[in-house]
Amino acid sequence: MSQITVNSSTFYVVATPIGNLLDLSQRAIEVLRQVDLIACEDTRHTGRLLSAYNIKNKTLSLHDHNERQRQDYIAELLQQGKSIALVSDAGTPLISDPGFHVVRHLREQNLTVVPVPGACAAIAALSVAGLPTDRFAFEGFLPSKSGARQAKLSELASEPRTMVFYDAPRRAIDTVQDINDVLGGNRQIVIARELTKTFETIHADSAENILAWLDGDPNQLKGEMVLIIEGAHIDPNDIPEVAIKTLKLLLSEMKPKTACAIAAEIHGVKKNALYQIALELK
Repeated sequence: MSQITVNSSTFYVVATPIGNLLDLSQRAIEVLRQVDLIACEDTRHTGRLLSAYNIKNKTLSLHDHNERQRQDYIAELLQQGKSIALVSDAGTPLISDPGFHVVRHLREQNLTVVPVPGACAAIAALSVAGLPTDRFAFEGFLPSKSGARQAKLSELASEPRTMVFYDAPRRAIDTVQDINDVLGGNRQIVIARELTKTFETIHADSAENILAWLDGDPNQLKGEMVLIIEGAHIDPNDIPEVAIKTLKLLLSEMKPKTACAIAAEIHGVKKNALYQIALELK
């Protein structure tokens, strides 16, 4: 194994375990040991991880409420030659976790940002879901209130890609009920709960059946959860021929996303439905 060396003036975005501590890579361990400072979402939470690996390093809190205020300070440290690692409470930083504003600011300053890949709950769940993975959409957290959640699901009703969400298990029944009401009880979904932990559960079924499963087992309403929803099945025969002809003409002159938006506006059809056809035409 080659020696792992941390570079000066470098900001490392380090993935940490989502449950099982053995999922921390050797490279991540060495980076966390060698950097001058570790920026973390919760210093106490990260402290437990560092302690497990006997890593004694300085930490700095960096979360949603202070990262914009910290970004100039972090940039200044990097310009002085310091090396800094960013971690979140679990998984890959920036994926529905803090860090975006800092990373964007550092890149605008032409400072070096390096990924140290590892665990990510969304990707871990998707890899075992049994739903199409060649194209998928990560949508982050669904709204906590039912009205807003239903509006978001309605917006995604014709999305053909597999959709990945984070959600709080305590509201899983309400969320699946909304999926059942908005997308239909036959829509296939997967709940991946407590991934890599003792009570890891991965359950796939129709929205209707999962609703009954959750209702009958209160233990499934605890811990961390990834929710995966099957994409919509769009029949090209349901799209007017004139809309497809318009799309073909536009595709010869512009990017698919723009062509689909214009054709959808002209003919009053769903952009996502046209986009699926555009991919097949390409």
